[in-house]
Amino acid sequence: MGVEGCTKFIKYMLFFVNFIFWVAGGVILGVALWLRHDHKISSLLELKLDEAQAPSTFYFSVHILIAVGAVMMVVGFLGCYGAIQESQCLLGTFFACLVILFACEVAAGIWGYMHKDTVSKEMMNFYDSVYDKAVSPTLTDQNQKIAVASVLKVFHETLNCCGKGEGSSILTQFTDRLGLTDICPSQGFSISCHNRIKEMFSDKIYWIGIVALVVAVIMIFEMIFSMVLCCGIRNSPVY
Repeated sequence: MGVEGCTKFIKYMLFFVNFIFWVAGGVILGVALWLRHDHKISSLLELKLDEAQAPSTFYFSVHILIAVGAVMMVVGFLGCYGAIQESQCLLGTFFACLVILFACEVAAGIWGYMHKDTVSKEMMNFYDSVYDKAVSPTLTDQNQKIAVASVLKVFHETLNCCGKGEGSSILTQFTDRLGLTDICPSQGFSISCHNRIKEMFSDKIYWIGIVALVVAVIMIFEMIFSMVLCCGIRNSPVY
């Protein structure tokens, strides 16, 4: 092709970085699909009691990640092909897509930071409402008791926990032994479900944020390389 010297080096650097970007898109897509179909998360987020249902904010975020991963793979391929073919048109389109993706990622990062604890808090509130109903002495309907206990036991069996705190955990295990309730796991865990919920959702969002930061840095280098290569192609005597 027409570019030589430093511009040729930039061309292959752009191809290499774009390949990493394409792989990163595949990783994000894979992780998002894993989160969407993870057995523990699905078993909790699909719970429903009467008209109340587990919050869907987490799935909303995961669906956005699936879309981002797929778009990143398409854009990464476009950048690789544009760099090898030294096409100004493809590189210009690639740069425009990167700018849009970068702006969306920054906006999503700000939103995610502001709502980083929202998912776990919503899930804790849902758990508390189910737990309070399960241990309420005013709940006398036997069918309703069984329904509430079954929803609560999914939480406890999935997260290996019992109760809103250590005190409520010990109390519930005691009532289970007396035969008054059947809520805690048979193993007798005394770990707070609030802590387990926070670990499951907040920690996963934290790692997603780190991946997003790494991808944003890669995008900045790609935008620089694509513009330098475009200028090099335009100034090349062959073109």
